Amino acid sequence: MTVAEQYAAGAGLAASVLGAADGGRIPAVRGFAPRHEAGSPKETGKALRERVPRSAHARFEPPAGRPDAVQAVEESNAGRVAALTPIRVGRMAANPFAFLRGSAGLMAHDLSAGPVTGIGAQICGDAHAANFGLYGDARGGLVMDLNDFDETVFGPWEWDLKRLATSLVLAGRVAGADEDACRAAALDAVGAYRRTLRLLAKLPALDAWNAIADEELVSHTDARDLLGTLQRVMEKARNNTSARFAAKSTEQGPDGGRRFVDALPVLRRVGDAEAAAVASSLDPYLRTLQGDRLPLLARYAIHDVAFRVVGTGSVGTRSYVVLLVDHRGEALVLQVKEARPSVLLPHLPEVGFAARAEEHEGRRVVSGQKRMQVVSDILLGWTTVEGRPYQVRQFRNRKGSVDPAALTAAQLDDYGRMTGALLARAHTHTADPRLLAGYCGKNGELDEAVAAFAVAYADRSEADHADLVAAVRSGRIAAESGV
Repeated sequence: MTVAEQYAAGAGLAASVLGAADGGRIPAVRGFAPRHEAGSPKETGKALRERVPRSAHARFEPPAGRPDAVQAVEESNAGRVAALTPIRVGRMAANPFAFLRGSAGLMAHDLSAGPVTGIGAQICGDAHAANFGLYGDARGGLVMDLNDFDETVFGPWEWDLKRLATSLVLAGRVAGADEDACRAAALDAVGAYRRTLRLLAKLPALDAWNAIADEELVSHTDARDLLGTLQRVMEKARNNTSARFAAKSTEQGPDGGRRFVDALPVLRRVGDAEAAAVASSLDPYLRTLQGDRLPLLARYAIHDVAFRVVGTGSVGTRSYVVLLVDHRGEALVLQVKEARPSVLLPHLPEVGFAARAEEHEGRRVVSGQKRMQVVSDILLGWTTVEGRPYQVRQFRNRKGSVDPAALTAAQLDDYGRMTGALLARAHTHTADPRLLAGYCGKNGELDEAVAAFAVAYADRSEADHADLVAAVRSGRIAAESGV
């Protein structure tokens, strides 16, 4: 049984890697670390370097049978709303970084031919540089963390790290940074990931678990050049609320209630039957929340439902916004977003991880998000609408993001270090930081290897993007730009 399979069966990571504890007055309990093995995860991690040298992560060779870029995009469009797929293609064709954002499945296919240590973690599955950002906690404070979990699975931690590093190279190229600066951003992201693992490995377990992204992170990652940009993003995020969105996107209806105003093709009101199906799905959604959230939502009435186009990779999936209004007329908007199977799933068995069928894809997304974030949306849950699984969350929950393709070279380097540190913290909720730190080590061997991979894969993504653009121009695939 692989480590991943043991974890999925209920054993804690330490128990999975190190084996069961021996006897004694206090019996061993599944999921707890063996008493006599204190400190051994670091050595276990070190030993993995013999089987998978850190330098091996530099290698990228396209696997046999790799689909071309257009075929990969067409396959990933299957099951989406057909009328919206040209928008998705248009967004992916905008530049190579945008192409990478929409091609997580193609990259997973490519990564499955590369080396993995066998250490598993709950991974984002789509940890590119634009999937980190700010959002509000329950008290209105701002937290910075990963914020997109559509593809989350239990899998190889290396895949997230390589996707982040590659995305930084591509974002830098789109921004006009020179090649040395692009490579430096990838190199420093991996270095910050590795150093954060070492820091977390030295902390008491509870302190490491609760480590959160605040102003200390900027100091830890030496992100001074990014401070001004972060401050501007934070100021904007504080105003990015449901109430503000509702004020711009709704009007008073003839019945006195509020209703959405069409803003095609991004936002459109739906028919009565569709609206009723979405609204009805909020009843089973309530059962996925902690009980103490229910009195809060009981103070809101449902006023309207609209369909809203979202993201780059997500375009074409079904996504609704539901307008709730309290007794004072204040709005709260929930997003009800279709949850499709992770695009990583078909490629996990090739690297020794279980590809388990999920009971509910919305539950997978929500569970993965809660495993990786220190603080999650208090209204995060899941439901089913007309037989399709959905996740539910607050819409515009003080969200803010940095556009990595608009940063200067110095800022990109800072951003790389920050996101590398955030990724390390997210992984160590389900992988022992001592185990990962033992493998990654003190020197920069892993940094150099992953940076080399990132440059090579960025080159591959640029070629794939060029193929997609050529296919759009020839009429092989339809695209709608500027939406």
